[in-house]
Amino acid sequence: MVKHQPLQVYERQLCLSCITGIYGCRWKRYQRSHDDTTKWELLWSFILLFTFCLLLVWFYFWWEAHNDYNEFNWFLYNRSGEWSDGTVPILATTAAGFTYIAFLMILALCHVVLGQQLNLHWLHKIGVAAALFTTIVGVISVSQTWGQEWDVIPISLQATGPFLHIGALAAVTALSWIVAGQVARTEKTSTVLLGLYVVPMYITSPCIMDPTTLKQRPDVIGHQGAPMLAPENTLWSFQRALQMNVTGFEADVAISVDGVPFLMHDRTLRRTTDVEKVFPDRQMEDASFFNWTDLQQLNAGQWFLKDDPFWTVHNLSPHEKDLIANQTVCSLEQLLKMAFYHNSTVVFRLRRPPPEHPCYHSWVNDTLQAVQQSGVPQGLVMWTPDEHRAQVRQLAPGLIQTSVEKRSPQFLHQYGISRLLLRYNQASPQEIRNFSQSNINLTLYTINEPWLYSVLWCSGVSSVSSEASHILKKVPYPIWLMRPDEYCMMWVCVDLISFAVVIGIFIFQNYHMIRYRMSGMRSYNPEQIMLSAAVRRSSRDLNVMKEKLIFSGKTVELYTDNGYDYYTNQGITRWRRQRSVFTSFLFQSV
Repeated sequence: MVKHQPLQVYERQLCLSCITGIYGCRWKRYQRSHDDTTKWELLWSFILLFTFCLLLVWFYFWWEAHNDYNEFNWFLYNRSGEWSDGTVPILATTAAGFTYIAFLMILALCHVVLGQQLNLHWLHKIGVAAALFTTIVGVISVSQTWGQEWDVIPISLQATGPFLHIGALAAVTALSWIVAGQVARTEKTSTVLLGLYVVPMYITSPCIMDPTTLKQRPDVIGHQGAPMLAPENTLWSFQRALQMNVTGFEADVAISVDGVPFLMHDRTLRRTTDVEKVFPDRQMEDASFFNWTDLQQLNAGQWFLKDDPFWTVHNLSPHEKDLIANQTVCSLEQLLKMAFYHNSTVVFRLRRPPPEHPCYHSWVNDTLQAVQQSGVPQGLVMWTPDEHRAQVRQLAPGLIQTSVEKRSPQFLHQYGISRLLLRYNQASPQEIRNFSQSNINLTLYTINEPWLYSVLWCSGVSSVSSEASHILKKVPYPIWLMRPDEYCMMWVCVDLISFAVVIGIFIFQNYHMIRYRMSGMRSYNPEQIMLSAAVRRSSRDLNVMKEKLIFSGKTVELYTDNGYDYYTNQGITRWRRQRSVFTSFLFQSV
């Protein structure tokens, strides 16, 4: 004879239903399982973890690459011919994808905590695969077109490494609660924790130093003036840069067809002038094939108000907008006269005209003539072209010889070069110190972010070239500076706190586990509702049948009167019918 126990009360678990429902579309109890996850689902869990890690690196890369967004947009312009802020869609899709994958990772961790079987829904599998594919395509594309930018990750870790270490240690310490009772996962977590404990031994940052050895604040040179506040390479842009306390100017110089050096960054005039309106049939022509008279007819400021390349136009006053709208192409002589008046240095990159240009052979002499006509002291001008450097040194011995190629200090001294102009990823902190000890003044470009300026300041660089002089003006001291002994103390304290918390978690969970086993008490999972005391079959089909019968919406109906619960006749009849069906099923199964 089979004896039946009374039905247990059914308590809805909305939180668990949401977790399993969103992750694997298992909204009902009989669809969930405490069985081990299948190998196929474990594979998808690994793919999800790999996608999360890859997206985390991708997101961190674009977050730190903010310093070079303008450079990236310029690369896109050279390929497409149209100026647009290409970072906006990339950041939007990256943020959306990372949020989605991170949400799935949280749901997967909740499954592990609750002992639920991992079963990612097929729609999520498509989403994970799409996120992984697009991220890999993005990584490959950046590596092919903008490969040098990957250097921003190790450079940024010099500023963020100590703090990322603390965050990673806190995250793994928190995860130890989940895996404390599982031996295999505990060993893996312990290995990760031990690795994180010794990571600071390999973290190096120039900002971990004795503050008394910190050198003076690096000089800021306005790259193309202040292009975030005014149209690049215009007189108003350089005037705005002077208002931000820059000590010099950096510009790109081309030579017109009649031998006048003028400031222009692009090969053509399409992006920064209204050449499409004034000379529509010559808009794709090289800028050096225009004469100075034609160049003076072009407007070099209205494009800035129209395109708003740095999202700063809304901060401009009406007077500033009027000044910008009337800017014209600036000549090198005009820039040098301004620098002479304000006693500012000038470094320019001189672009040699095409072979069919009339000034192809005389470009150096034409530029030297413009320098001499401006009346600027030669000690304020940094000469960068390597061609005919010996001839230039004879004609203008007072010019500051500057190289834009990375050379050894011995080579630079041999050719009389006293300054070096490099991209910020081309010089390590040790190389910066070596150049400083060799009396080579190093200028790094383009520095727009305070964290990067702080790292280079601590490294000992003498000057930087920036498009955001108004931002660097607000950095009177490195963002963070820490003595080595202070960092060591912080490192040891964080490790000890993490170790103590982990040990406490393991002791707490093991104590309760031993106490539970010794008590001999049997724990009933709320997911498992036992209807029979005699038949205890662990079959998956049996459990599914039980829960389908109970939670299919055909439960026994109750009504309350004077504080007592009664079964209605309809409910009793329905219950008897269910019981007979279920009893027959049990006997057949047994």
